[in-house]
Amino acid sequence: MSPLIETKKLTHIYSEGTPFEHVAVRDVDFSAARGEFIGIIGHTGSGKSTFVQHLNGILKPTSGSVLLEGEDVNGSAAVTRRVRGRVGLVFQYPEYQLFEETVRADIAYGPKNMKLGKEEIEQRVLEAADFVGLEASLLDHSPFDLSGGQKRRAAIAGVIAMRPDVLVLDEPTAGLDPRGREEIIRNICRYHDAVGGTVLYITHSMEDIARFATRLVVFNRGQIALDGAPEEVFRHVEELERIGLTVPSVTKVFSILRSRGLEVAEGIYTVDAAVEALLRLKGGGGNA
Repeated sequence: MSPLIETKKLTHIYSEGTPFEHVAVRDVDFSAARGEFIGIIGHTGSGKSTFVQHLNGILKPTSGSVLLEGEDVNGSAAVTRRVRGRVGLVFQYPEYQLFEETVRADIAYGPKNMKLGKEEIEQRVLEAADFVGLEASLLDHSPFDLSGGQKRRAAIAGVIAMRPDVLVLDEPTAGLDPRGREEIIRNICRYHDAVGGTVLYITHSMEDIARFATRLVVFNRGQIALDGAPEEVFRHVEELERIGLTVPSVTKVFSILRSRGLEVAEGIYTVDAAVEALLRLKGGGGNA
């Protein structure tokens, strides 16, 4: 399958040629197919946020390229403008980007810039609000009157309303309480299942990402250190810990159990899978 979006030898150097020069991303080769749900993880300063800001042309590479269906996203100003409607980026704490008088107007901002008709814009606003779990009765309220979780959903809806082929979310649940975090995650998964677009989800929460991503990309020192299915990546317990990350708690527990001679399966990274493995072990007395 041809990649929907890819980077080739992507490198970004901040303050190049000055005493403050810093290589944030170096020679990154990456590709994502349509429909993938990819978790991007890495410690603070690993380069993951710098990386995703290249995907819709917010940042331009120092060297290398970013291609959307084979077209260089930085090929011209017109191409970059078009790409920003197809690759939507939700920054950390996106509620700080809300600025319109009503929630409806904020969600409609992107579609309006796409020069869509009034009816089409309204349809997209209602659709996006539904995807993020935002009640229609709130659309005519000021976004500044919403709760923190509602503001976050409204900001995400503003990107979803553009119906991007690629939705990039940078720590979308940062600062939310457990209930708010779970609601955001559930709504993003519902959106992905309904639309079938590509989702790139940056997070520090291994427990969250383990439950819904089908592929994990681990950044370390500006490069991709690991790339694979969750069960494959989480087998590298020592390597993940060495670069400042932790595996899900259940994965660590099962790793300890194996080190102590108990015949339990590898690749356990969710609570549900752990329960099934332990029940099999109890029932069969053998390898779980």
